[in-house]
Amino acid sequence: MDYMTLKEASEKWGMTPRRVNNYCASGRIPGAVKMAGVWLIPKDAEKPVDKRCKANKSMGGENT
Repeated sequence: MDYMTLKEASEKWGMTPRRVNNYCASGRIPGAVKMAGVWLIPKDAEKPVDKRCKANKSMGGENT
């Protein structure tokens, strides 16, 4: 299986390496493993859903 690093995943998904690290540590990226202090993420892994925002919420808020 091919793997990518935190930096490669962060560039691919458009987020910071720190956020990708948090996703790996919390088990939100299936197949991610830590070897010798480095997270290895499967190349075919999908970007985790950001739980900070609701997907069906309209942009701009309700009062606009």
